Amino acid sequence: MASVRWRGRTVTALLALTVTAAGCGPVAQRQETRLPVGYDSLDGALEVWPPRGSLAGNAEVTAAVTETVRDWRSPIDDRAHLPTSGILWSGEVGGTRLALVAADVPGESASWLLQLTGEGDRFTVSRAVEYTDPGYLAYADVLPVQLGDERRYLTSARVTRLAGPDGRPLSVTDGLTGPVAAVPACAAVAVTATLRATESLPRGRAADPLIDLGTATRAPRYPLVRDETGAGRRALAGLDTCQLAGEDGPFVSVPRRVRDRDTPESVPRSWPVEQVTAKTLGEITLGGGAPAELKQLSWVSEAGTLTALVHRPAEGGPTAVSVADRANPLQAYVLPVPGQPLVVLSWRSSKGTSLSTPPGTQRLVDRPGLVVVPQAAEKQTFILAGAERNYYRSVNGR
Repeated sequence: MASVRWRGRTVTALLALTVTAAGCGPVAQRQETRLPVGYDSLDGALEVWPPRGSLAGNAEVTAAVTETVRDWRSPIDDRAHLPTSGILWSGEVGGTRLALVAADVPGESASWLLQLTGEGDRFTVSRAVEYTDPGYLAYADVLPVQLGDERRYLTSARVTRLAGPDGRPLSVTDGLTGPVAAVPACAAVAVTATLRATESLPRGRAADPLIDLGTATRAPRYPLVRDETGAGRRALAGLDTCQLAGEDGPFVSVPRRVRDRDTPESVPRSWPVEQVTAKTLGEITLGGGAPAELKQLSWVSEAGTLTALVHRPAEGGPTAVSVADRANPLQAYVLPVPGQPLVVLSWRSSKGTSLSTPPGTQRLVDRPGLVVVPQAAEKQTFILAGAERNYYRSVNGR
């Protein structure tokens, strides 16, 4: 019996992961010479990631892919452990040789999906994305493949049907879909897998939904986010995911630190993993201008539950997005509204709570649980007085 992470829950499953143990002497060296073809995993009697693709049995291709993966390094210079990695698919797509590898990187306790492209008798890593859900990449059932501007998906043997953003089944050949034209560059769309009954999931699953954040999601950020309830698809509808994932966007607000330094080339700790939701805080009108909707996004990341604010004019115009804020009794956001940067304070209002702002601060919006003020040139400190304690939040000047 093995305890595995399945869609955000830990369940007991008869999922046997048989990997070659490291050893000594010539036998161990021979075992480590080449990557396994397929991933040595069983869900009961089902081989979850069998060798697939027209080149899966080609020893020369396997050797070339192995050499490339052996030389590959993650952004923080860690390498893949070959015996516990595996070639999930190798074949030809549109006249180009392609290999997809699940790479186990023990130094980071991470899993990477490496996409290799054949050039002559060699392969190069053309794309590498880090699987941001805790656990092995091989426990996922739908993996993203990006060929130029074209999105495809690789599915495990557990998947019997994969529906695209339009709800229609995608064509799948040997586990790999054809091009999915309905995935845009900078908008979130849903894909839904149907899973067969296995020992780990005795009743199967009719709908296992994921959000694809768009083909412009920059590597090594993983573009698929779990969306069990469908709330994420609704929360991100109409939003620019390139803006959310941009240099100042909320999804990249908390950098990864390695050996006491930020590593901007790595996946941010604030990158969404699951449970993306949205709550409308209301409509506001500033200075007699057009009304705008205030929406609070929330999501679960490696850094915990984070929130951000979206300011979207009802009659069009640029959308402003704050950086992420950790979940707090008093939430404080800076909204870079063009020409009028704002500070938005939100909290759970009750009879025993009141908000204090710096003297002379103009309250553009003043409602129970919501106050909007101009961002000042100097640092501002706000105090939420509660029944048992006070909460302080400071915002730097612009």
